[in-house]
Amino acid sequence: MTGGASPLSGRQPKAVRSALAVLEEVIAAGPGVTAKEISAALHLPPATTYRLLNLLVAEEYLVRLPDLRGFALGRRAGRLTVPAAALPCTAARTVVEHLRGIVRWGVHLASFTTGRLTLVDPDPDHPPTDEATLSRYPHASALGKLLLAEQPDWRALVRDLRAFTEQTLVNAAELDGSLAETARTGVARQCGELRPDRGCVAVPVRDADGQLIAGLALCGPPARIAHLDDALLTALREHARRLGPLLA
Repeated sequence: MTGGASPLSGRQPKAVRSALAVLEEVIAAGPGVTAKEISAALHLPPATTYRLLNLLVAEEYLVRLPDLRGFALGRRAGRLTVPAAALPCTAARTVVEHLRGIVRWGVHLASFTTGRLTLVDPDPDHPPTDEATLSRYPHASALGKLLLAEQPDWRALVRDLRAFTEQTLVNAAELDGSLAETARTGVARQCGELRPDRGCVAVPVRDADGQLIAGLALCGPPARIAHLDDALLTALREHARRLGPLLA
């Protein structure tokens, strides 16, 4: 095989389909599948198979194994799927339910173990903003701000500082200040940034090593969230502390 494969263009749908089929075959056959095996399984000419493999290796969707006899998925192939967060165990869900029983507002649990915000126990009686929006625009939610405050550079996770309401922080300097406050206090808030009628306060859930693994949020009227009762914040923090060893 040679490394001089020419790139595919958008005007070559058949070639694109063939490249995707090669990826699927590597996944199905497993690490070590050879070019000959791929060619036979897909009924592709050997020259076409070699050309597609060269391209996929060059783009890091595939890698050649050290013995040069087969192929496996590469670094970029992992970005084609969204990693799944583990659902909380029964004991963790019991802790969340206990908090719901002593407050009148929505209580949501999100996981950060995959590097993105994933709702793993949303409150069924107080439905949150959809997960896709929360994950894509973390700057506008309290749970998202917890995740951003842990990053060396939050800009790596925020591609669009979209304004959902007049209260949404879309100025980078102001967001810097908000995230610095979250990092200092261990409390993130948004008061009408996603919806004018809803605010949210969130606290981190950490493992024994202090790593951020989840966030526990309490949602209610923006004015009340801005001046949250100390007893509610204490209860939120205490339940987050209990969740740490259960989610680690």
